[in-house]
Amino acid sequence: MNCRKTLCTAIVALMMGMPLAVSSWAEESSPVKVLVAYHSLSGHTERMAEAVAEGAKSVEGTRVVLKRVGQVTAEDLFSSDAVVVGSPVYWANMAGEVKTFFDNWQFKFGVFPEFKMRDKVGAAFVTGGQVSGGKELTMLTILAAMLGNQMIVVSGGGAFGASATTEGDSPGIDTKELAEAKALGQRVAEVAKRLVASPR
Repeated sequence: MNCRKTLCTAIVALMMGMPLAVSSWAEESSPVKVLVAYHSLSGHTERMAEAVAEGAKSVEGTRVVLKRVGQVTAEDLFSSDAVVVGSPVYWANMAGEVKTFFDNWQFKFGVFPEFKMRDKVGAAFVTGGQVSGGKELTMLTILAAMLGNQMIVVSGGGAFGASATTEGDSPGIDTKELAEAKALGQRVAEVAKRLVASPR
């Protein structure tokens, strides 16, 4: 149902004295913006980012902005209802560029003391060469930065987010890992849509 049809239905209902489903109207008329920000050198994390974006776009009424962390502006950040951050795993931690991105939330964009990211949805995805090379730890570090900003973090595709192993017996990104990234993006958009539609 598009917004024009929903508006017409609402007008007819009001003219006939019928009750108006306010929650349904709010859901239809409230577009959701999801920012997918990532760092990638080899292209692996970029492929996962594109899959996350695809999953988010599958939820009706969702607009996705896909950018490398160094290209994200304050407007991108503050106008988003959800932020999904992706990083390669370097020594069991996020890439320096991703850490700088989070540091810039304050030093460049000024999120504090107003907690400008409060109640936005946050999620993480990572890629790493080894099966046990710190992927879960890296996702938790990303989520910790979001929690510190009083965001609402969600998982999807895995216990802490979506991840991919890119070396050894699992070179590149396989279809299962891409599916997990899409599932993460879809869940983020669905949760953000519910929060946007809910009365404050």
